[in-house]
Amino acid sequence: MSDTSPAEPASNVVLVHGAYADGSSWSDVIPLLQRAGLTVTAVQNPLTSLAEDVAATNRALDRQDGPTVLVGHSWAGTVISEAGNHPLVSALVYVAARAPDAGEDYTALAAKYPTPPANAGLVHHGGYAQLSESAFLDDFAGGVDATRARTLYAAQGPIADDLFKGRTTTAAWRDKPCYYSISTQDRTTAPELERFLAERMDATTIEVDSSHLAMVTHPEAIADLILMATRGARGPVPSGQG
Repeated sequence: MSDTSPAEPASNVVLVHGAYADGSSWSDVIPLLQRAGLTVTAVQNPLTSLAEDVAATNRALDRQDGPTVLVGHSWAGTVISEAGNHPLVSALVYVAARAPDAGEDYTALAAKYPTPPANAGLVHHGGYAQLSESAFLDDFAGGVDATRARTLYAAQGPIADDLFKGRTTTAAWRDKPCYYSISTQDRTTAPELERFLAERMDATTIEVDSSHLAMVTHPEAIADLILMATRGARGPVPSGQG
């Protein structure tokens, strides 16, 4: 269970993208946070292993100059659960994200919930995997403007075949204030699983009528949740954020 005490106010935000994406997936959220006076950094994950993604995130955290809110989408929820104990991290924000416990077999946990359609579209080649065009556009980026979705597809980051086998050694959400955005129309991660993870960490939670890419389809709602985390606000989320 996450720390229920108020998070320390933060002036920095580090955004961590998930699998099948890159840092540009945050491009609609970044200007909203910058407009609020925050220093924002988007990590470019190599997507080659949990350890290497965590190292990339830690390098970004090391460059911050004070309390920092660490945000992860999808696979990056695993990354921030491992990297989130960095001393500068004041709060964690999960966006339709994984949130394994220390050493937990997340694949086995996810198998207890409905299988999302995107899983069937994974294509393997040369030790890496990507989503097929149809799976990316219809499932991963559902609801995204067609031109934007195709641009994101072109920038899709290939993942190492064994990326998801990495297991965390810690669960930072047990010790840091947490926030979670559930995507109710998610076809990449089961919304039921997202609700379980949010409840398990006792996160301040919103539900967004969105596909997996809520930060693209509903950037204001995601930015507002991040801003709550930077202020250390806890409890009910103001209406109108879904």
